[in-house]
Amino acid sequence: MAIMKRSVEPELLDELPPDDPRAQRSRKDLQRVNAWMGNSKIMAAALRSAFDGQAPRAVVDLGAGDGTFLLRVARELAPAWNGARVLLLDQQDLLKPEAREAFVALRCRVESLQTEVLDWLSEPLRQPFDAIVANLFLHHFPDAQLAGLLRGVADRARVFVAVEPRRSAWSLAFARLVGLIGCNAVTRHDAVLSVKAGFAGPEVSRLWPAAGDWSLEERPAGRFSHLFIARRRT
Repeated sequence: MAIMKRSVEPELLDELPPDDPRAQRSRKDLQRVNAWMGNSKIMAAALRSAFDGQAPRAVVDLGAGDGTFLLRVARELAPAWNGARVLLLDQQDLLKPEAREAFVALRCRVESLQTEVLDWLSEPLRQPFDAIVANLFLHHFPDAQLAGLLRGVADRARVFVAVEPRRSAWSLAFARLVGLIGCNAVTRHDAVLSVKAGFAGPEVSRLWPAAGDWSLEERPAGRFSHLFIARRRT
């Protein structure tokens, strides 16, 4: 079966104010969808492999939302993350006190930064990070914009891991049925758009900057996910 052409359209959740009840419910829905996709386990396994069983000391999560996703990853990798610096980037300030306290309980030094990711990537580099990660984030960007984002990431990280929607008929069928697991109208709408904007084959690898000595891995992961790992060799 031919793979559908990638199509990026604005998603409703990105347009709603943070305190809109539909947005609040949709963010909770996304936690459920992430659990079904197994994305936190996929991310944790990728980081464990990329760092040879160790843990990064400084991690940035792009489009981090309320921090719940990376918190699950940190719990998967505990206690190796003791002392890790965690920077959560998002265009909205969504980190809740209980999530911050949970990071602290894992001995992680957590910071949140409300900013547009592309703006942050365009700033002068202060210091490189061990790892930059993204979960269900890259698919929001058309190819030309995504290529620029990836160039900024490559300048700032030793390792980059992204877990994204897999663009396939199977994933699209699941997206159209997320109402069966209790997702609201916003999530039902956005789930279909997310899959259509997702990735198949080596599409992210083709956009990764050629400069530098990188090892790239890109493949399907889990039930409905697409995994991309870039690891600097030197």
